[in-house]
Amino acid sequence: MAHIIVLGNEKGGSGKSTTSMHVATALARLGHVVGGLDLDLRQRSFQRYLENRIATVERQGMDIPCPRVLELPDIAPEDVPEGENIYDHRLSTAVADHESVCDFIVIDCPGSHTRLSQVAHSLADSLLTPLNDSFVDFDLLAKIDPQTYELKGPSVYSEMVWHARQLRAKAGLAPTDWIVVRNRLPPQQMHNKKKMGRALEELSKRIGFRVAPGFSERVIFRELFPSGMTLLDLRELGVDRLNISNVAARQELRDLIRALNLPGVSVEF
Repeated sequence: MAHIIVLGNEKGGSGKSTTSMHVATALARLGHVVGGLDLDLRQRSFQRYLENRIATVERQGMDIPCPRVLELPDIAPEDVPEGENIYDHRLSTAVADHESVCDFIVIDCPGSHTRLSQVAHSLADSLLTPLNDSFVDFDLLAKIDPQTYELKGPSVYSEMVWHARQLRAKAGLAPTDWIVVRNRLPPQQMHNKKKMGRALEELSKRIGFRVAPGFSERVIFRELFPSGMTLLDLRELGVDRLNISNVAARQELRDLIRALNLPGVSVEF
């Protein structure tokens, strides 16, 4: 059965769609069958990224793997079992239709609290929460004393993850491996960066997540979206010599995939 990777964060601008695309493409390039499902029914950034990739590959005749674009099926209200939410049914049906043919299903949640996002979190074998390296984003996970920086308790998103984990436990499913991904890390050892690191380390022990390195702020991520390409496709785009920034970005992706510790995945790109 497919290993389900959910990208969740209730704040926008954390790099969820970029992370979703690079994780999905990295797994596909490693030989796995990967499905991508976008639950942001309004913006659909992850789905458009996938569709851009498929269009570029077809137009230029490229021989590179593409994750499959998965869709929520249309279900008539009268076909929904009594007592079940229609969004729950659409999501569970989408996963059931593909979990026997995919090795991994990557689900990108919207940057807000929705019913679909809540259900997706309960399905997650691996939950990735991209987080900008800022206490503005840290507030998503925990409340913190503004003077001492001591943790005062979990915040709304952490409580939602806790409830999703409880649902998995009641269903007899394996615990979700929750990984907080530190995106947009500044290159220098800044004071705020150290404070964030200490706060995340302390919080991880309290509410049970791991911390993984993410992506630095780079212009190339914005440039790749229209073509649907990723850091791993630069050779196919005709980039013969990678600059220092590109090499560093590819290493960040390797480090992230290794940190996820996904079943059957050996990082060789």
